[in-house]
Amino acid sequence: MAAIAEVKQGTITWNIDPTHSHVQFSVRHLGILTVRGSFDKVTGTAETVDGKLSRAEATIDASSISTRVADRDAHLRSADFFNTEKWPDLRFVSTQVTEKGRNHYTVLGDLTMAGQTHPIELDVETTDPIKDPWGNLRAGATGHAEISRKKWGLVWNQILETGGLAVSDEVKITI
Repeated sequence: MAAIAEVKQGTITWNIDPTHSHVQFSVRHLGILTVRGSFDKVTGTAETVDGKLSRAEATIDASSISTRVADRDAHLRSADFFNTEKWPDLRFVSTQVTEKGRNHYTVLGDLTMAGQTHPIELDVETTDPIKDPWGNLRAGATGHAEISRKKWGLVWNQILETGGLAVSDEVKITI
């Protein structure tokens, strides 16, 4: 995630730069390989106070999902998974930010997807701000989490001939 800043009363509000940001995910498929994908449209803000992360929120366009397989993407947009017609966005809002070390944080927050909201924990690393060639103040952040898709009601699956499941429950996320 890349961000551009706007300073207000000693706090820096960072706007997520949608041209340099996306959310990646990976999930085990057929028990033998990992499918990777992304949501390519994300907007939001973060705040820092005295150079330290204090808040973050993001809205992700669920229909921007891409696994580079058109049929799979259409299935993921369907009522079997994200039901993007009914719930077009995923939303994250931080509830607590704890500094773990220089530019390293644990960010607790609420993730809403498919109409359900549950808490998640992100392990977040930030970069020091820089001025870009056009004079804008920019910084970056990367967050990692693991979630259970079933917790949000994303339970579609198929039993394989071997007895395993087509899609694992655990999803790894990088934002």
